[in-house]
Amino acid sequence: MYLPNIESFLDEGQITIGTLQPVGCVAIANDDHNTLAMLKRRRGESLQDLLLRLDQAIAKAHDDEEFIDEVNS
Repeated sequence: MYLPNIESFLDEGQITIGTLQPVGCVAIANDDHNTLAMLKRRRGESLQDLLLRLDQAIAKAHDDEEFIDEVNS
């Protein structure tokens, strides 16, 4: 699986995957200035699918300046 946006983003930021109570499993991409994406793992979603969505969310943040927050919405 190739995740080009995550790969390039790691030069400037970080991703975190883990459990956040009471939300459950999340994937977060942030740098020193912004949180680009906070995704909540969907029921039945594989880790691979979550990472693919995170890769797409990073692209959307860079291309369209649209940040996704599924945790605090």
